Amino acid sequence: MPFYFVKTDVAGNVLKRSSATRFQFSRFGGPCPLWNVYRAFANPGQILVQLARTPDDVTYLNVARTVGRGGGYHLARPRSVAVVLGCEVEHARQTVYAAGLDLADTNGIVPIGPGCRVCERSACRHRAVPPVSRVLDVGTQERGLVPYKIKPQ
Repeated sequence: MPFYFVKTDVAGNVLKRSSATRFQFSRFGGPCPLWNVYRAFANPGQILVQLARTPDDVTYLNVARTVGRGGGYHLARPRSVAVVLGCEVEHARQTVYAAGLDLADTNGIVPIGPGCRVCERSACRHRAVPPVSRVLDVGTQERGLVPYKIKPQ
């Protein structure tokens, strides 16, 4: 079964990655903040399961959790990293993590992108920066989901 694997730190840096799938990794900037690997830091040690759809319309089953060791002594701050394994939803039933999921229900699928700098999803309230391929509309007084408006193409 083809999987992808990513190891990331709490700052969003990808420390290790490998893939046997079509999953698109971010080349510049951090990956999508809607990806469950970042929720893992708020839920240390818990296994988080997510169905996510990428802009190329591929749906993945993602399984994420934090990993690591203790700091060694009472003042040491342990390094916090999280890992995510993902497979295309067609293979999900072959995993234990699909048990109890309705893989046909599209309402629970989270739309994730490759990273804010190259993501074209303009209505994302988690967007950190505007996409580099679009022009900003700085002449508007409107407030939207994000603190800037993107000019229509």
